[in-house]
Amino acid sequence: MFRLDRCLRRVSFLIPLAVLPFLALQVPAQAEDAKLPVPRFVSLDSNLVNLRAGPGKEYPILWVYQRKGLPVEIIQEFDTWRRIRDRDGTIGWVQGNLLSGKRTVQIIGKQRAMTRDAHGGNTVAYVDPGVVARLVKCDDSACRIEVQGYDGWVPRGEIWGTYPDEKLQGN
Repeated sequence: MFRLDRCLRRVSFLIPLAVLPFLALQVPAQAEDAKLPVPRFVSLDSNLVNLRAGPGKEYPILWVYQRKGLPVEIIQEFDTWRRIRDRDGTIGWVQGNLLSGKRTVQIIGKQRAMTRDAHGGNTVAYVDPGVVARLVKCDDSACRIEVQGYDGWVPRGEIWGTYPDEKLQGN
């Protein structure tokens, strides 16, 4: 004879067991994130990111970013929240899942020339201030960036999103 209550008890016992492998997959990612240095540069992973006054949804929204890929600097971590600073110096809290480890930079000042090599050379393209580019790598004085199919080098002082002594070997 089929007994629904016994069947439900067995199923309710099996469901938590079925979820365990997925929970185990989540723990290493969180553990790895906790080992990353602070401060560090990351980028926004969404076209809509709320910057809050504190680390929680109950805190008021100070600003809304609407630009996926924008570089920001993580300056503090609390649980799943990250305190960030943008290029203008604005500071607030965002949910960590709205950030990406993909490195980007933002062109600062005036229009800049991207050159074929790190020490000048032929101009590949000109990029306007505020443009966000993918960061490929950096040496002591320049960084290789990619934007809209163009790939070239710009002096380190002409971008925001890297530390002065940071060396990047391909991203």
